[in-house]
Order: sequence, then structure tokens, then C-alpha cells
Amino acid sequence: MWKKCNLSRNQYFLVGLLIGFLYSYYLPQDLTEIVTECPEATEREHQLAEEARYGSEFEPQLNLEQKPMTAKKQVKNIVRPRYYYTELGIREKLFVGVMSTQENIDSLATAINKTSAHLVNKIKFFINADNVKANFKLKNIVGFTDTRENLRPFHVLKYIADNYLDDYDYFLLVSDTSYVNARLLRERLSHISISFNIYMGTPHTASSMEEDEKPSDTQYCDLHAGIVLSSSVIRKIRANLDWCVRNAVSNQHNLNIGRCVKYSTKIDSCQTAWQGINVTSYKLNSYKIYRDLHMIKHDDAFNKASVIYPITTADDFYLLHTYFSRVHLEEISQQKSTIQQEASAISNGTLSNDVLEVRWPLGVPKPNPPESRHDIVAWTHLNLTHSFMWNSEVNVRRLSAVDSEDMQNILNKTILEAYRTQPELEYRQLHSAYRRFDAVRGMDYRLHLTFYDRKRRTSVLKSFEVVKPIGLIEIVPSPYVTESTRIAILLPTFEHQVAEALQFVQSYERICMDNQDNTFLMLIFFYRMDTPSKGEGDVFLPLKNLALGLTEKHKQDGSRIAWVSIRLPPELSQPASPNHLLSTSLYGPNQLLSFAATDLALRKIGLDSLVMVCSSGATFRADFLNRVRMNTIAGFQVFAPIGFTMYPCAWTRQCKECEGCDVGQSSGYFDRANYDVISFYSRDYVEARKLLEQKLPIVLSDRDIGNLVNYTQETSSPDRIENVVELFVKADTKIHVLRGIEPNLRLGRAVENFLSHDPEGDALMRLHCEETNEEHCVRIASKKQIGDVLVQYAHSNSEKASPEK
Repeated sequence: MWKKCNLSRNQYFLVGLLIGFLYSYYLPQDLTEIVTECPEATEREHQLAEEARYGSEFEPQLNLEQKPMTAKKQVKNIVRPRYYYTELGIREKLFVGVMSTQENIDSLATAINKTSAHLVNKIKFFINADNVKANFKLKNIVGFTDTRENLRPFHVLKYIADNYLDDYDYFLLVSDTSYVNARLLRERLSHISISFNIYMGTPHTASSMEEDEKPSDTQYCDLHAGIVLSSSVIRKIRANLDWCVRNAVSNQHNLNIGRCVKYSTKIDSCQTAWQGINVTSYKLNSYKIYRDLHMIKHDDAFNKASVIYPITTADDFYLLHTYFSRVHLEEISQQKSTIQQEASAISNGTLSNDVLEVRWPLGVPKPNPPESRHDIVAWTHLNLTHSFMWNSEVNVRRLSAVDSEDMQNILNKTILEAYRTQPELEYRQLHSAYRRFDAVRGMDYRLHLTFYDRKRRTSVLKSFEVVKPIGLIEIVPSPYVTESTRIAILLPTFEHQVAEALQFVQSYERICMDNQDNTFLMLIFFYRMDTPSKGEGDVFLPLKNLALGLTEKHKQDGSRIAWVSIRLPPELSQPASPNHLLSTSLYGPNQLLSFAATDLALRKIGLDSLVMVCSSGATFRADFLNRVRMNTIAGFQVFAPIGFTMYPCAWTRQCKECEGCDVGQSSGYFDRANYDVISFYSRDYVEARKLLEQKLPIVLSDRDIGNLVNYTQETSSPDRIENVVELFVKADTKIHVLRGIEPNLRLGRAVENFLSHDPEGDALMRLHCEETNEEHCVRIASKKQIGDVLVQYAHSNSEKASPEK
């Protein structure tokens, strides 16, 4: 079927030529089309082309086709410790563990606690608790139910390792018959590196060996002389505590502790010294310190000993502590004298002050240089009775009793110093004086005094510089508080303040109720004698309806608004004068009504509540409530913030209106004369009121408000208590009054509402502040802004008066 076909060479050539022609005809011009099987090469060619186009710089390409890749392993959030020393591993220096007995707790152990507890970081007393008495005066006692004496050291070591291993560098184990010279011991241990295993003390002497002891056991530290263990040694003992317990066959604590340390740390013997520092002890040959102290005090080993033993009576502990305290005081006095001599030599020119940068007076730091012109501490000009330009708002201010007495003392000491150096001078008068307080340096005075020179028979002016350096700074301990305490806010409101109260309640809903803040609002309505309190004629009806509506709205969240009504007596029922608007206090001239509002409202709140008396013209942020919770401490402290009074910028047009902006000199001022806002605990307020009940009567009902009027008439102004802040100040209690500026508390809403209905200022011109002290009057602009207005007004009048050209 197949026909044999023979092809010649020419035919092969022609067929190959035809195939090559067809192949070249269908081959594309771009060679990248035939390398689709190699995408890496294609990307590289595109990258080279792009680099040739844009240069050698890297051009990032976003891949939007693929989904974002998530990390295979979630990154854990780093939990930062609460305190810096925890994160940095900073530990206290010395923990003292005293092995005592129940019989010696009230005698020897108490003596050790009184002589050493205030000089070490921590001290604990360890006893067997087979029959623990409940009337021990010491509170730092640890009892073990296991009464086996040979195991007691390991109970102590386990207790230390479980509770205090990471808190202290060194641990001292000692018996209750040893006096510890804690000052000397801490000073020596502070020079030893904590990175080594320390097993330090005095070796057990052969003369005090028991029958079951071997001569080789003298290599271990004696417990009566004190055993110092580092935290690293305690950690290794805890890992081998089972072995130590099984091999504790002796009743001698020295041997059991020493063998355990040797097995755990490979330390063969007691270390008497380390890095050139030794912890020595002194063993008494006689037990009568009161008789032999005058002899052994000349022994150098006795004076350099960290532990002295044995002590058998509590009086000997107190006697030794008195002696070593006196030695320590003499050393401090000697060091002080040496430093003064060296300083005197330096000041006399032994070395150049330019090299040493010596500042006067010696030992007092120089003032910090101000970083900007706003940080410059200004000098205040004053005389014996008044200070001038006390702040930017007050020109002349009378010195307080404390400042006046301080100024007189400074003047007297300066005159005595002048007489000592120049006896021919006779003081005549104070020419001028300046004062400045620096928080680093102290109080600086510059006095210019006029003297009469008896030799020259002429008057001379002498200048003196006096410094009162800051003394020892004391940190006042305060109880721990949290930010979860419920705050009961009291809002006193008069009939003419309904508009401000409505705005306050609306703001309260937005800040507290919507955010489910743990607060409670109680409105206090002051009704005049002839004002109806029910029906459509109730002036506070809008507030009551709003309170009921918000309470129903947030009922499930536990937030509610209540109110209490107070009927004023006839003598306080006059219509509110518009002039009261210019008073810094919402009560106007009747600030004593703050006691009536607080006394009657607390009867419905309770004695354990955190109460904040607020102002209807105030606004605040949520952070302010946390400040109230943190700064108000039951039985310890009340908080009286200084609010920031806002200028009516929309009316004056001298500043930018902004409620959320930061405080500034152009937008308002901190009103130091306003004491309307204060927070306290109810029980503290009630106790202070009871102490001053004879001076300031307590209001139990509306009828008692008239007693406050009688109190005002019968009491002179210096002795009168005007507000709640003065109540805590003058009451003889331990309550601290914290008074500080609070930028998140804004005041001035009442003036702003009044001026919004008075665009031309006609009603404002008819008002005048009734306060005798200008500090108690509201300001609507700063002095600079008022000055700019006067300059612009004078300039505009001059242009109108000038003839036209």
C-alpha cells in the first residue's frame, strides 16, 4: 500500500529551507514572549529596564493582588513593672533574721527591734509556734509549727527564699543574744560586690565546741556572731534544701547551716573577709556591760565589731546602742569639722574658685538657670509690712503674720552681723528689701540698710545678701488610694442660677453618665421664703424634670440624679443682686450657706462617701474626677482645687474662644480666691464640724440656717470661718488640706451667660463688685488686654479729633 519514495539531497535542502523560513516568519520581535516558563528572568529584565529609566535608586512596588500576610507568631505585649527598681533589679541592702524564743520576745527581741529596726531595711523574729501567745507587742514575728530545733534554720532559710529573695542583697542570721551595730554593718556591706557568693562571719571557736562536734566543724560561721549570706547563696540553698534537711543531724545551728552552704555553694569555710572588707564580732568575757563598758570601750576590736555577744539583759542592748550612737555622732561631727576646715581653706584662696566653681554659701546649690524667660524666678520688692507687685494682678499686698515675722528675724540677724564686722555702724532704717524663692536653693534676701557711721559721722548704705537654705526634706507618707471610688457630687443652686445648673447637668450626662463613671449627682435647691416649690410655679422645675429623665434613661447603668430642697430664712430671701455676679463665689456675700448645703445633704448620703462640693458655673473633664479620687484620702487629706476662670472671649473679642484649649494668660486665670469646689470624706467633715460646733453651729434643718446669720454678726472677721476649706484648716485634726491648680476645672460660665444677653455692655456698666478685697472679684480680661483696648480707643479718638487733610 505504501509507495516507495526516494528523496534526493536537493529535496532535503529545500524542505529545511522552507521550515526555517516559516519559523522565522512566526518568531515575534520581543524575545521576552518566548520565555514565559522563566518568570524570574522576566522580572529581572523589567527591573533592569526600570533602573535604566529612573537611575539606580530603589523604587518600591506595591503588591495589591495578594492579601496582607499575617505574622505566624503573635507578638506578646511587654508588661512593664509598676516601679523602676523592679525593672532595673534594684534591691534593698540588708535583711536581718533573728532566731529567738517565745520567752525572750518581750525582753531581748524587743530590745533588738528598738535598737536595730530603724537602721536596717527589714527585720524578722523567728520562733517555734507550738503555743503562740496572742498578746505579743511585736508584729514582725514568724512562728513555725515544726518544733524540731535542728530544722529551725532551714525553715528560716525557706521562708526567706520564698518571700524576700529578690528584694535584698544580703541576709544576716543572728541569735537574740547578740547586739548588731547596724550602721557599721550596712556601711561595710555596701562596699562588697553582690555578684559573688558570700558566706561571711566569725568562725566557730574550739573553746565553745559541744561534745558531738568535731575539730573540723570550727570552719563554719558562728550564729551568735552573725552569719551574712548573699542572695545568690540563699538561692542555691533553696535548690538543695532537701539534702540539707536530711543531713541536719546536729542541734547546733552553726554546723547545719555551714554544711548546707558547703554542699550548695562549694564554699568550704567561713569567710572572715571579702574584697578587703571584714565583718568582725566581739565576744564578751563578762556579761555585765554597765560595769565593764568603761574598760572595753578602749579596745579597738570592740569599737570595730559589727556584732557583740552574748548579751543577757535588755538594758545592756540599750546601753550598747547609746554608746555606739554617741561614737557615730562624734564621727559625724569630726567629719563636719574637717569639711568646714577644707571649705574655709578653699574660700581663703588656697585654690581658685574659678577652678572649683565654689558658690556662696558653701554647701548650698546655686539656682537653676532658667530655660526660657517664662522660667525666670522674679524678685519681690517688700518692706516690713507690705510686698509690692506680688503677682501680675496685685500691686500691693500686706505681709502675712508668718512672712512679717520672718522678715523681722532676717533683719535682726543682719543687723547683728553688721555690728559684729563693723562695730562703728549704727542701724537707722531699712532702705529696701527683695525676696526670691528658689525650689532648689531656698529663700534669698537682698537687704539695703541705712547705717550711721560714728567715725565718719555720716550716713552710709550697706547691702547684704541673706540665704535661708532648704532644710531636710520630709516625705509625708500617705495611704494607698484607687481610681474606682464612687464620688457623690453636690451642686448647690440658687434661683438665679438655673440656666448654669441646666448646662452643668447636660455636661454631667455627657462626661459621667454616658461613660458610666462611678459618680452620683445631688442637686441642692435654695428656695427663698416666698418662692413656691411645687407645681408650674416651681423655678427649679426644668432641673427636676431633666434629673428625672436622665435617671430613667441611665437606670440600668446605676447612674442617677437626686435633689434636696432647702428653704432660706427671711433675712436671706432677698432677690439676688446682679452685683453678686461679679463675686468669685457662687454664694455671693453669703459663703456660709456652703455649710448649710453640705450639712443637710450629707444626712442623705452617709458617713463613708467621697463627696465633692461643686459649682454650677463649673465644667470639668473626666481626668479631673480621677484627680479628686487620688488626692482625697479618708482620715488624711482633703482636696481643694484652684479652678481656671475663663475670660468671656466671645464678648470681649480679645482672645480666642475655645473650651478645650490649654490654659494660658490670654484666655483666663487661676482664681485663688474661689473656694467653692472641695472634695472630702463625709466622716472627716462631720468630725471637723463637731470640733468647731461651739464657734460655727451645725445646721440640722432649714430653721437652723438663721444661726449662721447670727454667727456672722457676732464673730469678728479675723476669727470667722467663711467656707469649708477654712473649716478643715482651723479644726484641730490631722487632716491635710491640699490646695493646687487644676487646669481641667474651668469656671466662668455665669459671666459668659450674662454677657451673651448684654452685647453692648449696658447692663455690665451698672454692676459693681461689692467685695472689699479685689481678689474676690471676677475679671473679664487681663491687664494687657484692657491696656490694648484703651490704647486703641485713645488712638481712634485722636484720629477723629484730627482735621482732615
